[in-house]
Amino acid sequence: MTLFTQTKLLTYAKILTNQQQSFQTRRLFFYFFAFTFYLIISTLPACAETVKISCPPKLVMAAPPINIDAIFPDWDKSCGKPENFIYSRPQMLSELAQANVVYLGETHDNSVDHQNQLQIIQQLQQHHPKIAIAMEMFQRPYQGVVDQYLAGKLTEQELLAKSEYETRWGFPWEYYAPILRFAKDKQLPVLALNTPTEITRKVASQGLESLTVSERKYIPPLAEINTSNQKYRQLSLQAFQLHQSAGHGNSSGAERFFLAQVLWDETMAEGIAKFIKANPDYQVVVLAGQGHIVYSYGIPSRVARRLGSQKLMQRSVLLSPPQEAITGKDEVAIADFVFK
Repeated sequence: MTLFTQTKLLTYAKILTNQQQSFQTRRLFFYFFAFTFYLIISTLPACAETVKISCPPKLVMAAPPINIDAIFPDWDKSCGKPENFIYSRPQMLSELAQANVVYLGETHDNSVDHQNQLQIIQQLQQHHPKIAIAMEMFQRPYQGVVDQYLAGKLTEQELLAKSEYETRWGFPWEYYAPILRFAKDKQLPVLALNTPTEITRKVASQGLESLTVSERKYIPPLAEINTSNQKYRQLSLQAFQLHQSAGHGNSSGAERFFLAQVLWDETMAEGIAKFIKANPDYQVVVLAGQGHIVYSYGIPSRVARRLGSQKLMQRSVLLSPPQEAITGKDEVAIADFVFK
């Protein structure tokens, strides 16, 4: 086990713990899974194996740090000067404004994350009036409900009821309401990205082959559900294997867990890619849990795959990452920007 893998497991575990609490139906299934990540880390020995690492993400701070060496210990001089990796918010916004897709990775129950999301969207919209907001918080079958709200045909309470928000997402509506109100006021499209809960649950327990024709219309074609990323798989299966050794699950269950995780990513990526193809003059701002964004393993790489040779610039921001995301050394950067 390399130091790279050890660091990544710890970082991803903290992110996944929050992400997997998105829906009431996920919580029981994933409770032991998230805990197992921590158990793996606590039992891993240190390893001196050398791994080629990337430069760290850019750290977004309200004020320059007093001691930069404390933030970036053991700085790799091949990355240049460490002060070049300290950004102000205006500097970050300047780079984000040039991107086709901006990912704002949240911790779902962190109200400050949602305040920052709104501020970033508002500031980007001043640069680029044509912005679409793509949201993990609404599921695909309810796109029409979201559209009706934006058109003024539904009240907020009707939006919540008709989209089944409380049972399908459940985090406090006041976290997201200002974002939806801004979209409605500015007439910005909002994309309902997520896989229906019942489909994710069915795949996690029975596999993709169990889905009916009517259920498959809410997900990408099965041939596009790509589980070939071995490092992404490692993060999921290694924890599940230890979980299995304690008598909680089996190898087929581990594969289905990973499959369900990838299904969320692929479904959301498909929605984003389709919108970009149809509306190339729009910038898309994606609101999703950090676990779908880190290392580009989840949504970003799958959007890029779908758009192929099309010129595409994507940028990712982690709004409340664990400390390891700032100081950890990885083969690839965990994101383009992290908030401090």
